[in-house]
Amino acid sequence: MRVLVTNDDGIDSPGLHALAGAVVEAGWTPVVASPTMDWSGGSAAMGPLDEPDRVEITAVDLPGLSGVSSHAVCAPPAFIVALAALGVFGDPVDLVLAGVNQGPNTGSSTLYSATIGAVLAGKQRGLSGLALSQVDGRRNGTPQLWHSATGIAMPMVSWLADRTSPVSLNVNVPNLPSDEILGVRQAELAEQSSVRTEITGRDDGGVGFRLVPVTNELSRNSDTDLLRSGHATVSAITGLSIVEGLTLPLDRWV
Repeated sequence: MRVLVTNDDGIDSPGLHALAGAVVEAGWTPVVASPTMDWSGGSAAMGPLDEPDRVEITAVDLPGLSGVSSHAVCAPPAFIVALAALGVFGDPVDLVLAGVNQGPNTGSSTLYSATIGAVLAGKQRGLSGLALSQVDGRRNGTPQLWHSATGIAMPMVSWLADRTSPVSLNVNVPNLPSDEILGVRQAELAEQSSVRTEITGRDDGGVGFRLVPVTNELSRNSDTDLLRSGHATVSAITGLSIVEGLTLPLDRWV
């Protein structure tokens, strides 16, 4: 099985390298294709590109991934998935993995995440996928335990590989040793993400802001709350859809 491994943190991210390494250990063939720059918050963007009708692609050697087909791409993750589905990186891929993202993607942040945008772009092309994120160790000065995240995710990847119809999973993992994670829970999307935006000042030229942790009480079955309590979370997510059961007042608009 050929597995596209991409991310939104960029080609130099250790989380990307850890996820590709886990694919190798599982006996599958990873194809690494990742942005040359950080596309965090880019959702399912297809641009902007450096050139309107061309994407620069550079073959690279990544640490610990000798012999793995790896590419630095001047494009956002969702566009990279589209290129992979068209066979740009060799034979078309069978599955899309995005991550390991350094920082969670829970609740409302799933709307903005380019990690999740990549997986949903794959679903639009008939590909199952998994977006994998982990609590950011930099927030409390602890090392990033990438192996804990990939260890949680790979059994789910095996399950996806056996699916006959595309499914997109969003997975979030605490930055804890594997034996300290309290298990995996199927979670609802919280009304809020794990962080919120706070304005720190403004002047005639703009505003300053910072991201601060969400501390208010949330639904006990929400991904944000479960992750905060030490659980890994998984949610099956969807992309384009319409609101069912809503009749729009067309007679007032024409």
